[in-house]
Amino acid sequence: MTLSQLPPPLLRWYRANARDLPWRRTQDPYRIWVSEIMLQQTRVAAVLGYYARFLEAFPTVEALAAAPEDQLMKLWEGLGYYSRARNLQKAARLVADRGGFPDTYDGLLALPGVGDYTAAAIASAAFARREAAVDGNVLRVVTRLTDCRDDVAAPRTKQNIRAQVQAIFPEAEADVRIFNQSLMELGATVCVPGGLPKCLLCPARDLCLGRARGTAESLPVKAPKKSRRVEEKTVFLLLREGWAALRKRPASGLLAGLWEFPNVEGALDEPAAAVAVRAWGLEPRAWRNRLTAKHIFSHVEWHMTVYTLEVAGEGPPGLTWVESLERHAVPSAFARCREEAERALRE
Repeated sequence: MTLSQLPPPLLRWYRANARDLPWRRTQDPYRIWVSEIMLQQTRVAAVLGYYARFLEAFPTVEALAAAPEDQLMKLWEGLGYYSRARNLQKAARLVADRGGFPDTYDGLLALPGVGDYTAAAIASAAFARREAAVDGNVLRVVTRLTDCRDDVAAPRTKQNIRAQVQAIFPEAEADVRIFNQSLMELGATVCVPGGLPKCLLCPARDLCLGRARGTAESLPVKAPKKSRRVEEKTVFLLLREGWAALRKRPASGLLAGLWEFPNVEGALDEPAAAVAVRAWGLEPRAWRNRLTAKHIFSHVEWHMTVYTLEVAGEGPPGLTWVESLERHAVPSAFARCREEAERALRE
């Protein structure tokens, strides 16, 4: 099989079967760019609501460039990978200053937060540039079609596959705009990960070497992932006369600049937790609840012991006491803690 046979049946299938997604109804580079950044390492279903709210708040790149950071981070709350939001605003300011988006792959690649895949995806969809965008879906589709056994985590494999897709790009502008999307859509809905590919629904089934040789289910080949580091934390939901304590995380590193509930390293029992609270200049008055929570990042797992307690005192300068969490961006790592805090504040 040669990949050169793929575009006609794939494009016909896409036009008849593609999901109706809002960023596919536009050629506006701003809206396409926002969608591509949101979709980095995030499922489509999770992005849809955020995308609509984000564009309602910031309908233009100039509006995003001028937005207060607290408003931006609050709108991003729960979407994860918060550096994406900060890079989005940095890039928006550059674009606003130059009077519009760069319309080439290299120009887009120079924007903060834009890598090879994102630059190619925007260049093709917004500007009809013949640039191959290779994500996990495309890697999976091409390795199955060609029965490629190379490790897809290796940079050389990704480069080879990008070159193969680049070589079969269609010529017509309308086809160029949707070709990357068609490959990704095939991988997302038919040539799926984590289960049997739906070969009988695939427009390329008669071209697929993986199907013919019975290897499709075992592809792509991936090197084993390194195990994640586990960190134990004790988190405090500190309540004082209807107010709850938050603090800002450091300006760099994991979850930089977001709000969190005060916490310390280690899984503390109640006596040790009381010592930690007193070290902040607060006095425990009533222990309300104890729960556990876990959050998984790409490289680390947080295992959290969470105490809800009434306290007296002001605490250190870094604590901020709030009556509501509505205006503070608390990351999803603390989702279980946030639920508990909101319930306690309502009571």
